[in-house]
Amino acid sequence: MTRTTTDQPTGRATSGALVPVLAFAGIVVAVMQTLLVPVIKDLPQLLSTAPSNATWVLTSTLLSGAVATPIMGRLGDLYGKRRMLIGSLAVMVVGALVSALTSDLLLMIAGRTLQGFAMGAIPLGIGLMRDMLPRERLGSAMALMSSSIGVGGGLALPAAALVAQHADWHALFYGAAGLGALSIVLTLLVVPESKVRAEGSFDLLGALGLSAGLVLFLLPITKGSDWGWTSGTTLGLFGASLLVLLLWGLYELRTPAPLVDLRTTARPAVLFTNLASIMVGVSFYVVSLVLPQLLQLPKSTGYGLGQSMVVAGLLVAPLGLTMMFTAPVYARLSAKYGPKSTLILGLLIIAIGYGAGLGLMSAPWQSLVISVVLGAGIGLAYSSLPALIVGAVPASETGAANGLNTLMRSIGTSVSSAVIGMVLANTADNVGGVEIPTMHGFRVSFLIATAAVAVGLLLALFLPGQRPAARPRLRASSEEDANLENAEKALRGFRGRVLGPDGTPVARAKVTLIDRRGRQAGATLSAADGSYALTVPAQGSYVLAARADGHGPLASSATHAGDDRPVDLDLPLPGETVTA
Repeated sequence: MTRTTTDQPTGRATSGALVPVLAFAGIVVAVMQTLLVPVIKDLPQLLSTAPSNATWVLTSTLLSGAVATPIMGRLGDLYGKRRMLIGSLAVMVVGALVSALTSDLLLMIAGRTLQGFAMGAIPLGIGLMRDMLPRERLGSAMALMSSSIGVGGGLALPAAALVAQHADWHALFYGAAGLGALSIVLTLLVVPESKVRAEGSFDLLGALGLSAGLVLFLLPITKGSDWGWTSGTTLGLFGASLLVLLLWGLYELRTPAPLVDLRTTARPAVLFTNLASIMVGVSFYVVSLVLPQLLQLPKSTGYGLGQSMVVAGLLVAPLGLTMMFTAPVYARLSAKYGPKSTLILGLLIIAIGYGAGLGLMSAPWQSLVISVVLGAGIGLAYSSLPALIVGAVPASETGAANGLNTLMRSIGTSVSSAVIGMVLANTADNVGGVEIPTMHGFRVSFLIATAAVAVGLLLALFLPGQRPAARPRLRASSEEDANLENAEKALRGFRGRVLGPDGTPVARAKVTLIDRRGRQAGATLSAADGSYALTVPAQGSYVLAARADGHGPLASSATHAGDDRPVDLDLPLPGETVTA
């Protein structure tokens, strides 16, 4: 096994520029999702191909982003989150340049595939923040990073529309490449590498299995409306996806160093957060698909608002801006009420926004109001998700866990794109051979978003609740507090204190639980008073290993007999190794 280090970051890590630089990286990669929205209807002509083929320019980015997100998160946990973040951005820059230099369909799809690979930057940035920042800054920082997905998508619409309206459309990719290069330089200058590492090796077979399963699942979702939802191709791919993912799950449960720890994923706090993330992803993408079309439809339709491409983008842009400004508000609310309550509040605001939106589609200013309200709700919901995940997993699994959560959001947007596309197509009017979306289709789309939010609210209610105010609540914003809280709930494991040679408490010492096969069964960091707590999967013999800066390593044998066992760990002097 590789060694896991938990050294405190250097002074450079606490630079005030750290959070803005990481958030900027998230915004840059999120821009790839909506970069081509202003020219979607023109892509077949621009690429000299059929409309069904042109959709692959968008689908390829979605698929590669979904596949890359959990893989890059795991690689970051193992080999360095900053290193993988820079690698993701570099791949995106190469992909943007490829697309900028071609009008060939296959080369364009290849470039867009490389651009989607950068979506792994979101969980990597969240992981770096957890490793680097003090807990009082962590909540608002993760909220901003998580919201960057929506912020980048929202801000890209007016900017891309302006470029597409006044310049050659390839300029969009040159701009994306320039933003990616700037983000790489800023990351190199400001962001240090995290010293937190997961134990084990990269699960290549698991990565291949997950990639195959996701492609087989997302491909029919994105193309189902073209192929037919009941066609043999669509149903066959769904069936193949189910089989591959089941086999992948069985393999992940048996391998000692899995790509995704499914046992951790099955914890209620992680499971219901991920399921709720799908619903939030659905609700976010509906407004992105509906409002731009409604705003640009000619007034002659009787319901279109007749706005230009640029004006439509500007009216939708507050969706992203509001999400960005919601981050500090989330931090205050979460500190007082907890991320679960903030998630529920965000979902309620989204429901209000879509409910009101059913009657606010007759004037451009009404679209602005809808964008602001939905931006606030989606911003609160997105901001809550990483805090819920971070509070439920060990520090060494942050990247992979947040990668999986980001994947869940991507699945939500994929489902939303497919379902809303089908609804708008089936309710469209044919005018002169052109399919025009109807007001009925727009309203049905908003109702679907409202239903998704209702499901998300139900799932959020199943998240583990908070402790009563009479008992001090251990905040899940740091790994040591989260693990102490989980162990206290279980009352089943080892607990005690980590002490130095002179009996003084040792804070942030890494305590690892190792089973009889030599595999890690748990890990935590000691709190400020030296206390630690670890749950155990079963009764039996274990080894408690402890390590901290300025002390020698310690390995202590311990037997768990079904009760909460007090075991104090006395660290030796530097240079000494003690086995008890």
